[in-house]
Amino acid sequence: MTDASLSLAHPTPALTSRAQKIALALGAVGALLLVLAWASGGALSPIPALLLSVGLMSAGVWLFVREEYLRHPAGIRNNGVWFSSLGARGVWGWVLGVWLTGFYVCLYWFPRYLQGLIELFTPLSRLLRARDADQWFVYGTLYTLAVVLMGVKFFFKYRHNAYQRVRTLSVVFFQLVFAWLLPGLLVRLQQPEIYFSYFWPLSYYQGTPMAYKSYAGSELGSLYFFFGLAMFFIGSPVLTYFWGKRWYCSWVCGCGGLAETAGDPFRHLSDKRLIAWKIERWMIYGILVFAFLMTALLWLNVALERGILRQLSEPFYRVYAFAIGAVFSGVVGVGFYPLLGSRVWCRFGCPMAAWLGIWQRKKSRFRITTNGGQCISCGNCSVYCEMGIDVRAYAQRGQDVVRASCVGCGICAAVCPRGVLRLES
Repeated sequence: MTDASLSLAHPTPALTSRAQKIALALGAVGALLLVLAWASGGALSPIPALLLSVGLMSAGVWLFVREEYLRHPAGIRNNGVWFSSLGARGVWGWVLGVWLTGFYVCLYWFPRYLQGLIELFTPLSRLLRARDADQWFVYGTLYTLAVVLMGVKFFFKYRHNAYQRVRTLSVVFFQLVFAWLLPGLLVRLQQPEIYFSYFWPLSYYQGTPMAYKSYAGSELGSLYFFFGLAMFFIGSPVLTYFWGKRWYCSWVCGCGGLAETAGDPFRHLSDKRLIAWKIERWMIYGILVFAFLMTALLWLNVALERGILRQLSEPFYRVYAFAIGAVFSGVVGVGFYPLLGSRVWCRFGCPMAAWLGIWQRKKSRFRITTNGGQCISCGNCSVYCEMGIDVRAYAQRGQDVVRASCVGCGICAAVCPRGVLRLES
């Protein structure tokens, strides 16, 4: 058989139309402006450069979404995900992974190399917060922009599914308002920079004596400190009892919001092997114990007036902040999206997810019910489970899916062609 006949027998799928290529070009030019601003060290005029960059990326996303989803009947289309260089660990997947990892390395340890981006976002920071930008404002703004733009794409991809529409609007709202707009406005009002959608131990600083001391001079800060602890010890178990951990991991949390929107093209890359599940359980609960131990040592150190535990508690905190707060949740958690899937941090490292998972597994009404008699073993549910759960194995046995790691995203039920799976409370 000739090469030509082979090509006809197994044609390469056309992944992009002409309009989509134009959309990708617009988005690429917008991203290029950010890179040029990054490299120029503040040489570009910040206001027009930022407006043009965001405008081009937004136009590119909208044109791509219109061509990909709005011109076709509603329904999930995952055409070509295993042929795509970006979504199948190909060249572009590795390029994106290396680029994201490099950005996080600069963000955490070499912020001086981000000076161009910081200058670009300074006018926006002055408008929102009445102060100059820093690397964390730049990161928060880019993070929020990614959730919003990719949230538009996700919304229209799953527009036929009411649960997915509501869930997407929820994570976009909490990221835009509670994790970006409100903290900036509080800074402008000379209040602590408070993130009401993050609690201890996910925000590991919030439960420490340092946080309590920094908030002591503000009534709002003191309220937030105790609010975070109340949400962890009381609010989380109660809400998880009624709705499972999805109330937070899929509706509120910014980490989950980015994974669901920007990480959606990589959700099928999650490791489904049994060994991965075993590693997951040891790691995520180990980190939860580490967070409890680290925070307890810090408070014991205060109670003993910086006695003998001083030499133990502070190194614990520094190790946790570096290894978990920076390397795992940031560099690996997002930088490895194109290589390991979109929920690496949520699955293997997040102590908040571990805490909620305990309550979901033992004391929750939430579960994914199955109708095994209708299952045709297509495997879509398992492929697109971002938490690496072999949902098909449960469906084949007619067994409800009650797993501590399940974030209740509902994609397994959405991609099932037979209606085998249902999210139930």
